[in-house]
Amino acid sequence: MHSPLRKPLSLKRANLKPGSFRYRAGAVALAALLAAPLQAAVPNSYAPVDDRETFDAVKSRMEKNKSAVEKKHRDLLELRYDLSDKPAKGVTMSKGKAVQAGVRVKLPKGTGWNDLAGMTSDQIKAKNLFPQGFLPLPHVNQAEGGMLFPKSTIDETKKQEERDLTRFDLDFVLHERFLPEFPPPVFLTTRPDLGDVSKGKLIGLHNFYELFSGVLNPKQLEGVRLLVTPFPQQQFNATADRRTVKPSQGVACFDCHVNGHTNDATHLVGDIRPQEHRHRINTPSLRGVNVQRLFGSQRALKSVEDFTEFEQRAAYFDGDPVIATKKGVNILERGSQVHFMGEFQALLDFPPAPKLNVFGRLDQSKASDAEKRGEAVFFGKGQCATCHTPPYYTDNSMHNLQVERFYAPRDIDGRLASADGPIKTFPLRGIKDSPTYLHDGRLLTLDDTVEFFNLVLGLQLNDQEKQDLVAFMYAL
Repeated sequence: MHSPLRKPLSLKRANLKPGSFRYRAGAVALAALLAAPLQAAVPNSYAPVDDRETFDAVKSRMEKNKSAVEKKHRDLLELRYDLSDKPAKGVTMSKGKAVQAGVRVKLPKGTGWNDLAGMTSDQIKAKNLFPQGFLPLPHVNQAEGGMLFPKSTIDETKKQEERDLTRFDLDFVLHERFLPEFPPPVFLTTRPDLGDVSKGKLIGLHNFYELFSGVLNPKQLEGVRLLVTPFPQQQFNATADRRTVKPSQGVACFDCHVNGHTNDATHLVGDIRPQEHRHRINTPSLRGVNVQRLFGSQRALKSVEDFTEFEQRAAYFDGDPVIATKKGVNILERGSQVHFMGEFQALLDFPPAPKLNVFGRLDQSKASDAEKRGEAVFFGKGQCATCHTPPYYTDNSMHNLQVERFYAPRDIDGRLASADGPIKTFPLRGIKDSPTYLHDGRLLTLDDTVEFFNLVLGLQLNDQEKQDLVAFMYAL
């Protein structure tokens, strides 16, 4: 075993005479050094900035491992969920895409949902019966992390802008049927008369001016331009430490927040260390940011301008400003550029909900019996309105569900499943347009969310109440 020095330790090279005191003392010290166990790595918040491996070597190694890494994640999804195509009857997203329905989380063998609901958290933990689909979901490659885009986004961006969001080391694994419709419509608070302002198109540098000139003021138009302009990011940049075949311009805000909504692109939060504790984050929608007061799943940033600036300076680079400097961080000017971007984002509206009145409650003349019963559960036995208050169904606060009560800490493909801590209350307006659910996308359908909260909060809902609750959320 060699020391970290450039050449192996050698007493002969030190020109010490055999038999001398210094030679004997050196021999003892050398033997002790070589016999000593390797010291554990010191915890370090920083990523290395000096490349010790060539780009071609990294690319070759990761491409060889790619199929095995992706298979492992697919196996995890198959173990946790029913991934078959089961669209909800009579329910679609705003542009007509089918909404996947039914409980997809698989139960431990010999256990039913009512069985679990009748047990305490301690009993479930002791018997290891907490459904695996309710546990934190890791990144496709937790050790590597980074932005990962669905194929629909990659293909359309390449077609329209000749810009490639493909990673050589990873592909997006979850089937498109569980993702939001693409491209999603855009609704503006200032021009509800226009309906979908995107006209069914993916908004990018090639068409933003055509779509928005005459609709937005000059500041807002400049904000859109910045939101669709690619800037360097951890995996997409021009350095050798990237995950694209060719040097990349980077990513744009609207590559994840497609058309001001979401495509469910995946990343890891930049706030937490070490790597195994970092939460997977599935891109939240930007719709309705004008009514929100907290931004980031846990960061609790207090304005959309704070969030916008933080994303560019830190979140794009795993929260590491040293890496950001190396890869080409784009420093936005707070008084103009950040303001312009924030002003446009504040115009993004929720989709129309024709069954809701001006208070965000059901119009009784338009609602079905199931929706009416579901509303009663939502505001009563289900306790949903404790956090999700109308008209936008958020309380702009943070809550800790303490889900770790139900399971012992465990490693899940590199993700240490333990306490998640407090997470912000996401709005439920337009929720059927925004699968998957919870901050890390661990729940595939709204039916899954009902079972999750029924168990975690001890609600004791019956089957009819669960179905009615889902019907009400479809109407939001």
